[in-house]
Amino acid sequence: MFFAKHLFEKKNAPPKGNIKEAPLEYWEEKSYMMVVPENEDDLAKLNDIVGRISDIPGITVMKKWADNKSQVFCMNIKYDNEEYQIGLFPGQFSLPRVLINSSSYSFTEEEIEKLENAKSALTIYMEFKSDAKKSFHLQLKLAVAAFPNFIGLVDESAEQLLPAKWAVLAANSSVTPGPRAMYIIHAVYNESGEIWLHTHGLCRCGLTELEILQSDKENYGNHCNLINAFASFLIDKDGEFNPRTEIAYLGALSNGEPVVAICKSWTEAIHYYDRLETGGIADRKEAHNTRTSPIFLYKTEEDMKNNNLSKVADYNDLWGENPIFFFSDKETARMRALAIERFDYLKKALQDKGNKALIKIGLTTDGGEDCEHIWFELLEFNHDKFKAKLTQEPYHVSNAHKGDERWFTVEDVTDWIIYTPKFTVTPDKVYLL
Repeated sequence: MFFAKHLFEKKNAPPKGNIKEAPLEYWEEKSYMMVVPENEDDLAKLNDIVGRISDIPGITVMKKWADNKSQVFCMNIKYDNEEYQIGLFPGQFSLPRVLINSSSYSFTEEEIEKLENAKSALTIYMEFKSDAKKSFHLQLKLAVAAFPNFIGLVDESAEQLLPAKWAVLAANSSVTPGPRAMYIIHAVYNESGEIWLHTHGLCRCGLTELEILQSDKENYGNHCNLINAFASFLIDKDGEFNPRTEIAYLGALSNGEPVVAICKSWTEAIHYYDRLETGGIADRKEAHNTRTSPIFLYKTEEDMKNNNLSKVADYNDLWGENPIFFFSDKETARMRALAIERFDYLKKALQDKGNKALIKIGLTTDGGEDCEHIWFELLEFNHDKFKAKLTQEPYHVSNAHKGDERWFTVEDVTDWIIYTPKFTVTPDKVYLL
């Protein structure tokens, strides 16, 4: 989560007259990623770069040519039965400090120093296909293959800085990165404590960026979870779906009531607010004015029928202590595959007695048709099995209770978390180990 102090002094009064959504920027139409090499001389070795990309398993080069006018080298490649056109061009590089502060990932002081001293980078751009996670995975493979050694990646389309270690692990994995790797949530706040949450990175997926207006410090955690659930839903949704006209079931409140969401173009959404301290018309003159959509909720079925929208802030007293946010079946399967693929990192980390772990297990619900994914405390290993203790009371599994101890195998695992004295490690962040 990146917090930036709001710099505008002008208040965001209700807009007058018609306002229009601006055309997409180039980094929203296509995905742009910059690779920062360890050795800048490698940038001049274009044939070597193209050769390494051509050698990526699963990639077939269909065509390659140089566009002398734009100084871009282009390639048509085939990957997993789809054709992609990619562009590569070297250029000057200067790392904005804000990218270090806003990144969702961790960097060593040495990595930061190298990135700040770097002067050149290779930009790789491409258009995402319908499976955005597969497209993002492919772009990571291209970036990692470009240089024998590199310092890091700048995901320009998501305004995100990515560590080299994470990128290598992700590119070489048989599992695609998850939705959370493909966008970032920025938070802009002002002196009164009002927070404007908005994403970067979803437009290149053929989607809309998502926003929540009038958030605050007490509720932004649930609000971020709502954005993440909506983004994951949109990325994994099969077929045509318009989030500005169709509803999404994203979770459930502590009392069991569903969380039903829809979004509206920012040009329409800001008319629902009498006054915005952040995220209003004054903040959108030069940015955040293309395809971006604040989220609204329906409190009741009657509201849904009458299209009576509620602002997300109207839900602040309704979340309760333990709201549930849904993952798609695709994302659950992806998380499980990655947790199993990287399970040896967990076993190795637990050799250090100072580390603890939680493991998520899918328990069959009472109806027998579904699984409830719930956290267990890891107690011990015994060869290929492990014992774990249930940390909470299940909702829909009557034969399991908080405190129960059971034996499982890696095939039962759907996710895990390692707690070290210094940081927390998930399957996606094993680069920290």
